[in-house]
Amino acid sequence: MLEYIYEFEEKYFSKNASFSNASLGREKHIEPSVLRTDFQRDRDRIIHCKAFRRLKHKTQVFLSPKGDHYRTRLTHTLEVMQVARTIARCLRLNEDLTEAIALGHDLGHTPFGHSGEGVLNKLNPKGFTHNAHSLRVVDLLENDGIGLNLTSEVRDGILHHKKNGKPRTLEGKIVSYADRIAYMNHDIEDAIAGGILKESDIPVEITSVLGNSKAARINSLITNLVENSIDKDCISFTPQYEILADQLRTFMFQKVYHNPSAKSEELKANKMIEQLYHYFCENPSKLPDFYQGWMENYGIETAVTDYIASMTDPFAVRVFEEIFVPSSWNI
Repeated sequence: MLEYIYEFEEKYFSKNASFSNASLGREKHIEPSVLRTDFQRDRDRIIHCKAFRRLKHKTQVFLSPKGDHYRTRLTHTLEVMQVARTIARCLRLNEDLTEAIALGHDLGHTPFGHSGEGVLNKLNPKGFTHNAHSLRVVDLLENDGIGLNLTSEVRDGILHHKKNGKPRTLEGKIVSYADRIAYMNHDIEDAIAGGILKESDIPVEITSVLGNSKAARINSLITNLVENSIDKDCISFTPQYEILADQLRTFMFQKVYHNPSAKSEELKANKMIEQLYHYFCENPSKLPDFYQGWMENYGIETAVTDYIASMTDPFAVRVFEEIFVPSSWNI
């Protein structure tokens, strides 16, 4: 079976693709599968890990929205994967590697989205970024401290998926672009549903080229990226589309991501994470057993950061209430 996959890739993939039989490998050797390539195994390991399941209860943009149709970190991840896979297929690159990177790119996100990330970055002396923590999750924290032992290419793509990152594979670069394409457009849809934006608020110089709907803009951006990257050793928009994508991203920061109406609960969430951080640093014996053992190797602040970053939104609220909110009692 594997030989068939390798022959298919050799016959149909672009010369610039990452070929499955040429991976740089894993830190720890494992016996090869008779059915799946290393990149397919990485994709499957990520899908089955606990951190992936927790994404369904982590904020994308809107904290505790009243409605079932707003994005979570999990639905965002799936949309990124779908966009990235489409691009990879059109460019004849490795879809399995692309999927694995996309599925793992946000595993290190904190509760309450980028708000929680900012608080931990401020509190931890070593700093905190979700992309670096995503790599820490797959390398160390998952599988009861053993990690997922992913391939070098997937690990690199996860670490460097942010806009200013420089992944070494074209598949990693695809995920970086797919992340931007997905979140800008689905966040617009959520903002419109929440009454924060109207479609007509988007500057006409953007919509006149990219389109007047989420579907139209996504299609325009993907098409431009594919047509400008075919058979090249780089992935990029045309200069005009790069400018338009940056303008749309700036518009979203001004009108949504920094909008007090959209972020009205962030101050509460920030204060909650800050209090949890200080509490566990001052009371390390209250950490779960795993993180107490973790503390012996990595120090209190790292163990506390790892624990809080792993929390879902509702779990963080529950832990906070158990520690700081008086419970009812009977006499």
